Amino acid sequence: MLLPKQSRKCVTGLAIACSLLLISCAPKEAQQVNLIPKPAQMLMTGGAFQIDSVALFGERSFQGVNIVIDNAWSGSPEGYQLDVTAKGIDLRAGTENGLFYGLQTLRQLYVNGYIPCVSIIDNPRFKYRGLHLDVSRHFFPKEEVMKLLDVMSSYKLNTLHMHLTDAGGWRIQMDKYPKLTTETAFRTESDWRKWWDGHDRKYLPEGTPGAYGGYYTKEDIREIVEHAASKHINIIPEIEFPGHSEEVLMAYPELSCSGKPYQNGDFCIGNDKSFTFMEDVLTEVMELFPSEYIHIGGDEAGKSAWKTCPKCQALMKKNGMESVDELQSYMIHRAEEFLNSKGRKLIGWDEILEGGLAPDATVMSWRGEDGGIKSVRMGHDVVMTPGNYMYFDFYQADPKTQPYAIGGYTPVKKVYSYNPVPVDSLTAEESKHILGVQANTWTEYIQTPEHLEYMMFPRALAVAEIGWTPQNLRTWDDFKPRMNAHIPKLQAMDINTFTLSDELEVTMRVDTVGKRIEVILDAEKYPAEVRYTTDGSVPTASSALYTGSIVVTDSAYIKAAIFRDGILQGTPTEKKVDYHRGINKPIHYNSKLYKGYMAGGMNALLDGYRGGLTYLDGRWQGYLNDLDCVIDMEKVTDIHKVSTRFMQLTGPGVFQPGQVELLTSEDGENFTSQGIVPTTIPADDPNLLFQEYTFNGNWKARYIRLKATEVNKGFIFTDEIVVW
Repeated sequence: MLLPKQSRKCVTGLAIACSLLLISCAPKEAQQVNLIPKPAQMLMTGGAFQIDSVALFGERSFQGVNIVIDNAWSGSPEGYQLDVTAKGIDLRAGTENGLFYGLQTLRQLYVNGYIPCVSIIDNPRFKYRGLHLDVSRHFFPKEEVMKLLDVMSSYKLNTLHMHLTDAGGWRIQMDKYPKLTTETAFRTESDWRKWWDGHDRKYLPEGTPGAYGGYYTKEDIREIVEHAASKHINIIPEIEFPGHSEEVLMAYPELSCSGKPYQNGDFCIGNDKSFTFMEDVLTEVMELFPSEYIHIGGDEAGKSAWKTCPKCQALMKKNGMESVDELQSYMIHRAEEFLNSKGRKLIGWDEILEGGLAPDATVMSWRGEDGGIKSVRMGHDVVMTPGNYMYFDFYQADPKTQPYAIGGYTPVKKVYSYNPVPVDSLTAEESKHILGVQANTWTEYIQTPEHLEYMMFPRALAVAEIGWTPQNLRTWDDFKPRMNAHIPKLQAMDINTFTLSDELEVTMRVDTVGKRIEVILDAEKYPAEVRYTTDGSVPTASSALYTGSIVVTDSAYIKAAIFRDGILQGTPTEKKVDYHRGINKPIHYNSKLYKGYMAGGMNALLDGYRGGLTYLDGRWQGYLNDLDCVIDMEKVTDIHKVSTRFMQLTGPGVFQPGQVELLTSEDGENFTSQGIVPTTIPADDPNLLFQEYTFNGNWKARYIRLKATEVNKGFIFTDEIVVW
């Protein structure tokens, strides 16, 4: 509905009559609306306005549109009301932020010269909706940062967290410490793996021929911050303390425990000069960034040098500290006191909990949700950014089809499934401390702007909707077609977006009562014609059309693919499915399970569920030593085949076992070896690889024992033991 004339405060453009730009709602067929994020309330009222795109997107954006700051607005400061009717377009909000977001919605509604008649009342779910960008491991110029800010603003993302310092290089000019940029903003090698793992992990002086790197001048930062403000985006700078500071301690080794360059990665907490440096740097940072929050890192400090450093040990003794964790807490407390004295707030990764959390600190929970939940219960504000949902350096499709990444597997559907408020873990009052959500793009293996955009989009659209749209209005089936519609929109913004996978997601529901497994296929692309086989053959255009779940009562080797105009797209997705004889049988472990990767509990290897492309999907069980387990078939049984599958991804330290041995027994005491299958996968192969260890024979046994040997001082992961 339109506001009464007396309550309108038009920002601009009222001198030009609406009729110059708009034609009243015509009985045009209702068009598909593909808004991201989805509004809190939206009613399509029928018809559409014809509008000049220059008026909407150009310098005359507001002409002919009533834009109202309403002092009586009772919604969120970022909320708005938008009405497109036969009488005109009316946009009102309580703040300039709200008006800006309403305009972004109006622009998204525009399709081929028309805006549909609609009534929208919209307020964000969370006040913090962020993306993180690591510019230390690889430097990205200010033009790319501004480009990202433009796209973020279109989708109502309001925070960019810039990771400005780390071992990859210091990226911001500091007047008091010029060597941070003249000595450590450039390095010997652009390829992160070669530099980090090689023998030439050194920094080079600025201007050295062939040196790789870069940094932002103070003028660059001012331009970025000004541009962000024009897009209603806040930039949170991150300066790492006390760990991840190898580059600082190369330029200023007197701040390390050893006093030597290239020896330490953590500041010496027992050295007062470390705190002088911290306060000097934070002062210059605060002069550049108006953000209420200043990020001080706090993650993954090694702390080992502190245990033998005379200065650190003296400080511990003086203050009655019992562990080096308290040294980290000491530095975080001092950082917070300093920031608070300047009217700012401290925010850090969830390791800042270790040794005691600073009184008013805000926590970014990245190691799962536990740190966030603990902080909330202590009364602290939290931004949820758990790695297994919110890390954009993880693969977004089958690694065989993608550029090399650090590992993991986080397709856009998994990102979208995340709810920042842990269900059943917090009270309604506690949940108010969840400020919002953030996705992190770490760039060890992301070297170019094109690759950066490829990894961030369209996954960032899922984050935008998580942060804005009420949880009860979010469904994957509703988001998927809208996301597909925005791929060309992103490309029109010159974003090198991932165009979504031709692969299929395969999920299973194991029905132990009916003794069957339902297999569900899903595609990221929409619409998608999916055809499949169950005998392991490659599907063709005449294969079975997928219209619902596939029911398996014994074994199936499913291959499925998307078809377009009768042509198979990409490589078929494969999944072996077995409702085998070992499902739900008792299992005993002679070896120790790793608590962090239980994959659903003690019976996870006999539940019928196969794992996917990441050990983080809750289907892979992990061990830091040998696997030695015994299955009780509950009676002497004819056994013909036993198989199990292991994963390898060497980046995070996941390896194949050296070998797998099968043993059988009728009494549970005397076991007979039925064979050994060695690994065929080299331990130095960095790709995501799987090996099935299969034993065929004819045995009578009640007990089946599998022994897999860990030989590479890392994890071994398996998902299911199949018994026939």
